[in-house]
Amino acid sequence: MADFRIKLVKSFSGRKDDQIATAHSLGLRKIGDVTIQPDNAATKGKIAKISHLIEVTEA
Repeated sequence: MADFRIKLVKSFSGRKDDQIATAHSLGLRKIGDVTIQPDNAATKGKIAKISHLIEVTEA
């Protein structure tokens, strides 16, 4: 299993609290932040929830 490289590309402005909390749980705080996360069901669920705010690539 590979890892995901996740980059925050859009602002939290006007977003719901649960979407902001999901991004924070991935370690994303401000635009341009990048994190490496494992490829598992929990991470995939978080990615699906905020897919409109992030860019995801294989790490």
